[in-house]
Amino acid sequence: MTKIRPFKAVLYNQEKNKDLSRLVCPPYDVISQSRQEYYHNLDPHNLIHILLGRDTPGEDKYERAAKFFNDWLKNKILIQDDKPAIYFYSQEYKIRGEKKARYGFISLLHLETQKSSLFAHEHTRIAPKEDRIKIIRQVKANLSPIFVVFADQKRMIKRTCDHSIKNEKPFIDITDDEGVSHKLWKLTDPAVLTEIGNQMQRENLFIADGHHRYEVACMYRDELCKAQTSFTGEEPFNYIMAYFTNTDSRGLTIFPIHRLVKTPASFDLDSFKSKVKDYFDIEEVKDKARLFFLMEKAGHIEHVLGMCKDKRYWLLRLKNVKILDKEISDKPAEYRMLDVSVLNYIILKKILGMDLQAQNDDIQFIHDTDELLRRVDEDASYMAFVLNPVRIQQIMSVALKGERMPPKSTYFYPKVLSGLVVNKF
Repeated sequence: MTKIRPFKAVLYNQEKNKDLSRLVCPPYDVISQSRQEYYHNLDPHNLIHILLGRDTPGEDKYERAAKFFNDWLKNKILIQDDKPAIYFYSQEYKIRGEKKARYGFISLLHLETQKSSLFAHEHTRIAPKEDRIKIIRQVKANLSPIFVVFADQKRMIKRTCDHSIKNEKPFIDITDDEGVSHKLWKLTDPAVLTEIGNQMQRENLFIADGHHRYEVACMYRDELCKAQTSFTGEEPFNYIMAYFTNTDSRGLTIFPIHRLVKTPASFDLDSFKSKVKDYFDIEEVKDKARLFFLMEKAGHIEHVLGMCKDKRYWLLRLKNVKILDKEISDKPAEYRMLDVSVLNYIILKKILGMDLQAQNDDIQFIHDTDELLRRVDEDASYMAFVLNPVRIQQIMSVALKGERMPPKSTYFYPKVLSGLVVNKF
């Protein structure tokens, strides 16, 4: 059973901070090194100084983060709400000129200790979890919400928007540097909070973003449980801050994450293509625009991959889905039918001989196609593989089978900003 509850969020004090857009940042795991520097230089009170501090010789960045957090609270840079609330959140953005809007809310989610209605879809890695457990031990707060989707068959989010939000002014209204509008409202009416809580009890939840943060929250809870003389399950560390939105495809955008692959010195393109032809029909296309057009068109009815090398472009069409039954025989059909599984098992593992289980520096994950193609064009030792986006129904089907998606399969957009609300234990 899903259990949520309102909370008293820690917020930037808008009397002291007039421009909140200078203080927020994306989730830590999508911030590149150059963007990290950008946010560090943007404002001395940008959350990046706590969320993802610089590595400084002789200084513990996690202890420094805790000092920043506590000092900002003491000096009223950050303040805590005086009553528990659920925070309704709207994001308006454009994709290829089309206006889109996504609605949801932020509350606390109970970390279940037994079989629950929360499903994860992505494998996690050790290094990010080691980093995040250190920050949570020191700061004792959820700095960013995890991102959760659910079916919302009763249209609870829309009803909340229509009845409680529509004619109210948001208390946060900013536009980020990607042009995405972010608005937040406080829901404090006990009847509304009870209705949302009751409705969520019946929902299956799927983690879209934040798998590492969720697992770390469970690790932290288990650590503190061992130190407790009594344990009720309702202590603050038994909850994690979460953003909830429904699976309405009109407002939920999922981008693919493409692969930039380092080829060995002995790599021969003609030999490689000859092996690929055992599994795929290969069509060379004149330019990247044509490649993306054909991929989007064909992706509705068949398994296709894009391949780029030496400023040339190819469309790869899987010859027969029965190939997947043989090459990915240890996985359920829902997993086998993912394009990223086709790429991983047939191209990367079977033909290129890569170990998918190892930490492989020869594979880079890039969601921005312009950056991907720039990188492959600049260095002849690379080749790029382009993917179509995964559908939300595929993610849910894989999760319900008890499987995890291949690493770096999805890029949910837009991201939920860090710094709008913080959950202090």
